[in-house]
Amino acid sequence: MSDRVLVIVPTYDEVENLEPVLDRLRASVPGAHALVVDDGSPDGTGELAEKLAALDDRVHVLHRTAKQGLGQAYMAGFRWALERGYDVLVEMDADGSHAPEQLPDLLAALRTADLVLGSRYVPGGAVTDWPVHRLLLSRAGNRYTRWALRLPLNDATGGYRAVRAELIDRLPFDDVSSHGYCFQVDWAWRAVRAGARVAEVPITFTERTSGRSKMSGSIVREALVRVTLWGLQDRLADWLPGRVRRPVPARAGGREAGQHE
Repeated sequence: MSDRVLVIVPTYDEVENLEPVLDRLRASVPGAHALVVDDGSPDGTGELAEKLAALDDRVHVLHRTAKQGLGQAYMAGFRWALERGYDVLVEMDADGSHAPEQLPDLLAALRTADLVLGSRYVPGGAVTDWPVHRLLLSRAGNRYTRWALRLPLNDATGGYRAVRAELIDRLPFDDVSSHGYCFQVDWAWRAVRAGARVAEVPITFTERTSGRSKMSGSIVREALVRVTLWGLQDRLADWLPGRVRRPVPARAGGREAGQHE
């Protein structure tokens, strides 16, 4: 596709993984640019990103002073991209769990969609190298999210996705409060309720081979609590129209509407 594509790669202590992932991205989608959003990694990831950017004008770096969470990193990346006129934004992990070789499939699906989710749980999708308990937790979490939020998605928690910039521009991100992996559910739900065309394409998710996973019990608890509260609030808005405000808008007509939500 001829659109200007920016792949946003949040990092925190990913010095062993960053360069191989960017090399694979360059080979898979040569025209894409990458924005490394580093949260002050103490292992030197930010410094490595600067060295890579100096060698390749398709690599950019956004430094943040402290670890502020995945959601905040992506929103900072979204703002950076919109200010510079990119047409398509991609979320991709730095640890190699999201295969850059599968990105062309996401970009191809974006021709007829506003948001494309790389899905582990549609036919053709898969997860490798996960222990059974983590796979069961992920599947159960997605099924609960689908039921609680009445969300027609099989993998709302996944973090490999491509989106048209104009959708990001009109979604109301100003009131997003979820900072962890729950951020992925939050804004996918906003997209669905805004009437966006959302597609899922199968991906194979591979567990990282270097570094430590950022998943923790607190992240899981945040997601469970927030999804439950959002689902209850959404149903109360059905039962008590005009008296209970929905947790996300039903439609977002543009930047101004989002700012006033």
